[in-house]
Amino acid sequence: MKRHPARDGGKVRRVRLANGLTILLRELRQEPIASIWCWYRVGSRDERPGLTGLSHWVEHMNFKGTRRVPKSQVTRRVELAGGLWNGYTWLDVTAYFETVESRSLEEMIRLEASRMHECLYPHLEVERERTVVISELQGGENDPRTFLDKEVSGMALQAHPYRWPTIGYLSDLRAITRDDLYAHYRRFYVPNNAILVLVGDFATAEALRLVRHHFGKIPRGAEPPGVRTIEPPQEGERRVRLERPSGATYLQCSYHAPAASDDDFPALLVADAILAGPATINVWASGRGRGPSKSSRLYRALVEADLATDVGTTLVPTRHPFLYSVQATAKDGVDPGRIETVLYAEIERLARGDVAPADLERARTQLHARQALENESVTDIAHQLGFFETIARHDLPSLIARRIDTVGPEAIARVVRAWLGERQRTVGILRPSPPVEGGA
Repeated sequence: MKRHPARDGGKVRRVRLANGLTILLRELRQEPIASIWCWYRVGSRDERPGLTGLSHWVEHMNFKGTRRVPKSQVTRRVELAGGLWNGYTWLDVTAYFETVESRSLEEMIRLEASRMHECLYPHLEVERERTVVISELQGGENDPRTFLDKEVSGMALQAHPYRWPTIGYLSDLRAITRDDLYAHYRRFYVPNNAILVLVGDFATAEALRLVRHHFGKIPRGAEPPGVRTIEPPQEGERRVRLERPSGATYLQCSYHAPAASDDDFPALLVADAILAGPATINVWASGRGRGPSKSSRLYRALVEADLATDVGTTLVPTRHPFLYSVQATAKDGVDPGRIETVLYAEIERLARGDVAPADLERARTQLHARQALENESVTDIAHQLGFFETIARHDLPSLIARRIDTVGPEAIARVVRAWLGERQRTVGILRPSPPVEGGA
């Protein structure tokens, strides 16, 4: 494969400041741009009942300006630098980034340093954002797939905090106070809980000098509490039956899945690629869409067989064990039980080691290609470095790629038997609610 110039360049340098801030730098000098990501080891896993949705709401508040950077100037500064910026919160992480002309590198470093310890949380902005996050929650729940996923995840995971949605629950969002938000911010937004990633057109020594200047004086905080809960083994199939307004019947089947750093994760990636096509391990890129692979087994067995209008799977890298899910939309008039029967038969084929050499080679090739294509830009490269440093180690994607090449039919069969068995699955079916009689 021809190498893209953005992927050529210097090695990653890792530095840790006295206050605990981890810095990852990689020079890529082909274009005059740089991507700056600031990561925090905090997500929905770090919340508790009564305060769900806290991390995501804090992320929103941290775009409202700081003591040094007024709200009215934040977006303007990035736009003047010819760049783009955003952020997101998920199970394990909260992240912010700017990708700008490299001459504006110091301005963005200054912005992120201020965001780390100088956000203000005025009461008026808190109340404005309460309306925004509640609207976001309600919009998501209007999507039957999102609603089904929330219900199935909450049934499959009964102890670990991965079980609640990142957006939180409505009653919590209505009750959370300004002091709740600010306390969460002060607890987790400390340099010893953060990773700063710089990728692009800069000299490493000068970039480090700028980082030390702007971040070095921020005091180290108390070590944030970690997640101690371990999800207990599931001892049998669980089922969820739902009725909601929808235009179709939806099925989701979720299994417990290994953490990204687990030795079984690469083999499960290959098994998934055979079932449904190559998954991304770039969470930032996952929102760009993953259409079904027409060469995959589930597409042929369900879509081409006129049982489902679509089928897809989800396997994402996480710090702790999470879930592997299969989602399908039943074709009109098809009972979802028929889809289940076909799905379990295809999983059983893998459990027996029924994998042709051509299928295995195609899965490996597709996974490598997807990983390469999703590391074309400095933004994606910086994302991957920071994301994996936050949940495990920054070079984990390279380790996973090498292990994919060693996965054979025996490893696939073993990992499918270990993780995708009947006792470990939770099945959810959402059917359209019946029409209300006597309506106008």
